[in-house]
Amino acid sequence: MVELLTPIWQHVLQLPSINIDENFFDLGGDSSLALQLFNEIAETCGRELPPVMIYHASTIASLAALLEQSTPPRCPPVVLLKAGSKTPPVFITHGLGGSVIDFFQVIKHMQCPNPIYGMQAKGVDGADEPFEDITDMARFYLEAINEIQPRGPYLLVGYSLGGLVTLEMAQLLSERGEKVALLAMLDSYPHMRYLVPMQRLRQHLRLAKRSASLMTKLPIRDAIAYITQRSQRRLRIPGDRNGKARYQSPSAISPVIQRVRESAYAALTRYQPRFYDGRIKFVRAEITTDFPDDPCAVWSKLARGVEVETVPGDHLEIITTHFEHLASILSRYLREAQG
Repeated sequence: MVELLTPIWQHVLQLPSINIDENFFDLGGDSSLALQLFNEIAETCGRELPPVMIYHASTIASLAALLEQSTPPRCPPVVLLKAGSKTPPVFITHGLGGSVIDFFQVIKHMQCPNPIYGMQAKGVDGADEPFEDITDMARFYLEAINEIQPRGPYLLVGYSLGGLVTLEMAQLLSERGEKVALLAMLDSYPHMRYLVPMQRLRQHLRLAKRSASLMTKLPIRDAIAYITQRSQRRLRIPGDRNGKARYQSPSAISPVIQRVRESAYAALTRYQPRFYDGRIKFVRAEITTDFPDDPCAVWSKLARGVEVETVPGDHLEIITTHFEHLASILSRYLREAQG
């Protein structure tokens, strides 16, 4: 297996030679290269693994050992993304259809001595069925978190759908009498059906206007498919201002990943936030597309307090393009939360 993996690593990382014990990230690897690496491994070896596995097997030797196992490797719910010497740790939850590896650049630029962990969706390894309920997701993650940090204060960050999961985690912790020192929600909103009527009406109007604008930019055939096929509309990643970002189509990804994505969307549609007796640090994207343009109007009546800051870019660009700005805000939040 080492002989098969070595040329793949060399091709992806554009290096003439690699020691089998050298770390992927130390060699210049990042989230996009990890995705390319695991795609090439799937094509060459016939084994599909989620790219997040690079955090568990970050060398050729360790990844070869993983692939040589007779049973599919399990992906734990908590992944160490960045080591640190100070307690408490930080826990970050990813968005719908994503994984913790999406935060690679943000975490790389965060200035904090705390270890940072990412919460990984259940079922991404194909070993278990994914959850279709956000409360179940929150309980699942908290069980894993308790193994690392049994008592508060807790530092929680969630992006997009992950913000709703993190909110529910904070609710459950508060009900247990635990302190949540930081709840940071990154451009995270409930499903439109749970907005108040006036917000829902405004959102319907802006989405209709946006859909009409997108269709004028599409070839006629694609525009017709967008109108008539709900599956085609669901492939578009929300929050992309150009309307070009897409989830991979079901035919292009494994049934396992498709099932995780569908389950996450089902969870979103079913989750109605309840009042949180705590404060929310909210980061919004400057360019609003598929989401409400006033997070205070959405969250101020659902929490004891909401503080909003803005990062340039759209929903996707705050973590893919303007990650340094976001990292700076999160670093400040963590300093403030720890006094």
